[in-house]
Amino acid sequence: MTHPSKIETRGTLVADKDLSGLTWLRVGGPADWFFMPADEDDLAQFLAALDPDIPVFPMGVGSNLIVRDGGIRGVVIRLGRGFNGIQIDGHRVTAGVAALDAHVARKAAEAGVDLTFLRTIPGAIGGAVKMNAGCYGTYVADVFVKAQAITRAGERVTLTADDLRFQYRQTDLPDGWIITSATFEGPPGDPADLTARMDAQLAKRDQTQPTKDRTAGSTFRNPAGYSSTGRADDSHELKAWKVIEDAGMRGATLGGAQMNPMHANFLTNTGDATAADLEGLGEEVRKKVYEHSGIELVWEIMRVGEPAGK
Repeated sequence: MTHPSKIETRGTLVADKDLSGLTWLRVGGPADWFFMPADEDDLAQFLAALDPDIPVFPMGVGSNLIVRDGGIRGVVIRLGRGFNGIQIDGHRVTAGVAALDAHVARKAAEAGVDLTFLRTIPGAIGGAVKMNAGCYGTYVADVFVKAQAITRAGERVTLTADDLRFQYRQTDLPDGWIITSATFEGPPGDPADLTARMDAQLAKRDQTQPTKDRTAGSTFRNPAGYSSTGRADDSHELKAWKVIEDAGMRGATLGGAQMNPMHANFLTNTGDATAADLEGLGEEVRKKVYEHSGIELVWEIMRVGEPAGK
C-alpha cells in the first residue's frame, strides 16, 4: 500500500507540520504528515490509496484540542475551504464540517430556522457533530438529520443518528472516518427574534466566560451529564466549574497553564504553556476534585499525540 509521499493529491500535503499554530491553545508538536484536501473526491482518493496501517486524525479548527508536545504520528487531515459551504432548504440546513458553528447559527436564523444554540459554541460543525455539542438545553442530537462521511478505506457513507449513537459529549464514529458535511432540521422562528436571542446569549457568555483568553472552551464535562440550560432555575451543584472551585482549584497554575480565575472550567494558556503544562494541570484538578468530592471529572477537551521526547 502507498506511503503518503507517493500519493498524488490536488490539495496540500506536507511533512513535519507544526500543529501548535492550528489549535486555540497554541501548543503541540509536529504531525508526521498534514493533508488539506481540495474537496471530497480528493479526500476519498487519498484515503483509498493510503497504507491502511498509517493512522489518520481528522482535525477541525482545533478549538477543543490539546496536541501533545511530541506531535502526532500518521496523517493529520484538516478540512478547510472546500468544506465550509452552508445550504438551506426549508427548515433543513446542510453545512460542511469546516463551517463555524456560529456562522451556521447566524445563516440559519436569517432563513428563519432556529439553530441558535450553536451560536456560542466554539469551533466548527465537524467537531460539534462528533462531540454532540450542546448549550442552553439543546444538543446536536436534537436537530441532527444525517451526515456524509468518508471511511478510512475511502468509501462514501451516509450516517444516521442510529449510526452515531449520540450521548453526552460523544458519538460512536469509527476511527479514521471523516465527516464531510451534516444536515440539521431546526424549528421555525422569526429571524429578528432569533437574532435577538443570539445577541443576548453572546452578551451573557462574554460576561461569564474568558472569551478573550487562550482557552479551548470547557475543559471537563459537567458531572451531571448535561449542559447548562441558561435558565434561572438551573442547578449548579454538579457543574464542573463548581466542583473545581469547591476543591480550591480556581486560578491554580502549572508552568504557563492556569484554571481561569473568571471561570474555573476553562484551562488557559497564559502565554508560554506547553501541552504538558496544560494536561498536567488538568490531571491535578481531576485528582483534587476526586479527593474533595469523590467526583471523577471526565475530559471534554480531546488530548492527542505523544509527549515530548517519545
